[in-house]
Amino acid sequence: MLVTSQIMAKMVRRRCAFCPEGEESSIMYISEEKNLAVHQDCLLYSSGFVESEEYSPHNLDIRFDVASVLSEIKRGKRLMCNFCRKKGATVGCEERACRRSYHYFCARCDDAAIETDEVKGIYRVFCPKHDPGNRNNHYDAVSRRRRQSMIPSTIREAKSTEETAEENSLRVLRNNNRHKVRIDFLRKCKQAGLLDDIFEAMLDTLHLAQEKLMDDNTSETEYEETVTSLFECGLFANILTNAHSGTEEKIQELLETRKRLDTRIELLQELKEEVVLPVQENRASASSSVSE
Repeated sequence: MLVTSQIMAKMVRRRCAFCPEGEESSIMYISEEKNLAVHQDCLLYSSGFVESEEYSPHNLDIRFDVASVLSEIKRGKRLMCNFCRKKGATVGCEERACRRSYHYFCARCDDAAIETDEVKGIYRVFCPKHDPGNRNNHYDAVSRRRRQSMIPSTIREAKSTEETAEENSLRVLRNNNRHKVRIDFLRKCKQAGLLDDIFEAMLDTLHLAQEKLMDDNTSETEYEETVTSLFECGLFANILTNAHSGTEEKIQELLETRKRLDTRIELLQELKEEVVLPVQENRASASSSVSE
């Protein structure tokens, strides 16, 4: 019976007496029994929080269960804020692949995008890198800089390093997943007996490209499109790279061949100059001697 009463206990709605009328962050919910006070927005935008099933727009006093609030606070103790680097960050970026979490007011300071539709019950936050472009908020730049200056420089540097490492890890993971999908796809094509057909189609495409490039009547537009397609193809780029890498070796071979030919030419020139042909007179006397 005690458990049931705790689950059904509700947070009581209050407004901060110091905040001006209409201030969005002035609404708070408290539980005197649990000595607990929370901002309404901190609850609404928390990723793991759900409003009470008994909630009605006409009775805002039964909006949040005490037990649900305590559960979300417990969850937040494991989450570090991407902005201030402190625990309790229950507001996560709505992008599934993103692991950034914030305190609600830290999200605003970091210029996170906030989407709100009270009629549909939508309360979402996107980190600056995943801003979908239809935000409801534009946080004051002066306030953001003031909040940022409160963070020690060592924490800011660590934050920047961690973000870079996280981005690199996500990039590597995406590339690995993409390669795995392609490998699995080709293996399935092989098993289905489609690999030969795929390569025949590739060869037909390459032959067609060759014909267009060799044909002097190909229009400039077709020529440019063909060249662009070939260079965007990784296979063609690899072939060109390999050909380029073998250029130096080919040049050395030709230089050696030219050197050998130059040597032979020089020897032939020397032989041409050194050969002594018989003088005409000697040739005549030799002929008379033979006749006698």
